[in-house]
Amino acid sequence: MRILVVTPTYNEAENVRRHVEAVLDRPSRPDVLIVDDGSPDGTADIVRALAEEHPGRVEMLERTGKLGLGTAYVAGFKWALVEGRWDVVVQMDVDGSHDPRAIDDLLAHMNGADLVIGSRYVAGGRVENWPWSRRTVSWVGNLYARTVLRTSLRDLTGGFKAWRSELLDRLDVDSFAANGYGYQIETTYRALKAGARVVEVPITFRDRELGESKMNTGIAVEAVSAVWRIRLTPAPSARAARPAGDDAAGAR
Repeated sequence: MRILVVTPTYNEAENVRRHVEAVLDRPSRPDVLIVDDGSPDGTADIVRALAEEHPGRVEMLERTGKLGLGTAYVAGFKWALVEGRWDVVVQMDVDGSHDPRAIDDLLAHMNGADLVIGSRYVAGGRVENWPWSRRTVSWVGNLYARTVLRTSLRDLTGGFKAWRSELLDRLDVDSFAANGYGYQIETTYRALKAGARVVEVPITFRDRELGESKMNTGIAVEAVSAVWRIRLTPAPSARAARPAGDDAAGAR
């Protein structure tokens, strides 16, 4: 399989080199796309240097400001689909909370699956270095979303996922409306409603060691409030595959 890892960044100069090099070092040999939201700390400069060091394997989409996690993934997915070079698109965080070594475990479960979720809340999954308050908010939020959306999936807010490109194309990523953690819920739910084969595999999620967390109360509230909208809003009809050459922002 040809693999692309898409990672959004904002002020991740302390983490981005370590992340990219760890991903490139995996046996599955993924390529990397960084979607940077105009980081003022020099993140983009580091990615440019990495692109020169690893020609053809590291790309970057630069956006003009902090536009949100969901829109960053939409931009990255659109670019990957237009390029048409990858069978699987993996989404993951840059801050070390998602271990690059787990990429190959997710990929090993792609046979017979359209979407593989790295899950904190199935048997064998766990969270490290989170205070009890954040563990509680995450667990209760997932229980709430699971109940409202009537699904047995355990980790609806998780952001470590491997998508078949064909599924992303069928879902029409432009139509995703939520942002933040609501985006994670919406995309997984839309995949289920489209009849996708979804598998959860256990991961260890570790809180970031460097840099500042982007999580805040507003993001959590947005995710909770988005659940009923996601449940009650009819999903757009699946579409035919996008032809190569459609417009998308260019990577550098």
